[in-house]
Amino acid sequence: MFLNLLSSYVGTQEVPDGEGGTKTQYIYDDIWTSFAKDALGSVLLWLVVAFAVVVLAVGIFIRVKRNDFFRTYVKYAVTFAAGFAVVIIVVMLALEFFDMSENGYVFELVLVPSAVLFGIVLLGTAATYVCSLYSKKAFKVSLWTSLGIFAAAVIALIVCISVYYSSGDAALNNGADPALINDLGLYLAMAGLIVVLALLTFFFGRKDRKGFDSRTISYAAVCVAMSFALSYLAPIHMPYGGSVTIASLLPLMIYSYMFGVRKGVFAGAIYGLLQVIQDPWILHPAQLLLDYPIAFAGIGLAGMFRGVHALDKAPQVKFLLGSLVASAVRYLAHLFSGVFAFGQFAADYGFESDWLYSLTYNTYVFADIAIVIAVGVIVFSSKSFMMVVNRYNRPAKPAQTAAPAEAAALPVQEAAATAPGAVSKADTAALPPQMETPKKE
Repeated sequence: MFLNLLSSYVGTQEVPDGEGGTKTQYIYDDIWTSFAKDALGSVLLWLVVAFAVVVLAVGIFIRVKRNDFFRTYVKYAVTFAAGFAVVIIVVMLALEFFDMSENGYVFELVLVPSAVLFGIVLLGTAATYVCSLYSKKAFKVSLWTSLGIFAAAVIALIVCISVYYSSGDAALNNGADPALINDLGLYLAMAGLIVVLALLTFFFGRKDRKGFDSRTISYAAVCVAMSFALSYLAPIHMPYGGSVTIASLLPLMIYSYMFGVRKGVFAGAIYGLLQVIQDPWILHPAQLLLDYPIAFAGIGLAGMFRGVHALDKAPQVKFLLGSLVASAVRYLAHLFSGVFAFGQFAADYGFESDWLYSLTYNTYVFADIAIVIAVGVIVFSSKSFMMVVNRYNRPAKPAQTAAPAEAAALPVQEAAATAPGAVSKADTAALPPQMETPKKE
């Protein structure tokens, strides 16, 4: 049976391409790759659920019986989860590429730069972390070098997408008419949301710790990888992009809460760029920015209410409020994209208004965020989890100065402590009985 499936998969034939030429097509379309992708996605979904249950159960047991080993256990669990996420990403991306190739949807002008960008993120993160183990100077050099290469790759990707759009292949591959795309609306929506994101990030992130270190980069890489892996575990897929996942955005939201909205928005934007590889629906350069980096950069706002001290006893409420704002920004990005780019498909679903079509289509965002909030509230109710989270992104405390009377007494005390034969009270208390300072008769 396996050999029959394999022979069906590799068997090809030449068929007319509709333009006077021919193209290579598999004899039995979707008989193997699409089946493998869907079946493996279901298997991985249940594996992730089982893994989460086992890790949580073992963690509770260790917390109760071996509290001294709990931190070590968490490190091992996170490392294993990150490795598992990388395996999911590699396997599912490979099947995704095979499926697109099988159906003739591979457009190298976009996918190759996207794959290169993905590799740069992985290699840059690894190189920066390794360099941080040697010295701060090596860490800074590797960090700025990686960021420079990353910026160049992003610019190259944007240029390639613009060429891809200008060539008309974007419309051809997605069955769209470029004349029906509202360019002005897309550019205005893109600019407006960028301004909103910048203002919210600046206001709510003004007390965040500035700069990146090896820890923040490592956590960003782990959280982005976990979110990207979980995004493949989607029981509901929308016809023109988008899906309802099993809390795929929760790692990114936790990262934002731990390290602040500035770093959260940056990590969300990177995650959005990686989504181009997974689900590339591209009709227009501005639409791509709205649906991917801008929409998921908004997820980085999930930690915006962490600094509200009136809610310190209710971190679940902080997470809930931040998640609602983050999902609202994401929804607006998809809404404008649906109106100005995908609105031409409204009639196919019986909608006369592009706005009504987009408002209805993108309601999947609320279902997706509802799952994230439900799981997140449970996670943020754990005192052990909050003890770990609250160690990060605390504003630096100002150096405490001694009171005037104490400050005046310090030189005298220091002089007495340094006098020959002087023994402090602490030293005297630490001495064994036979070593105590003899009293005068």
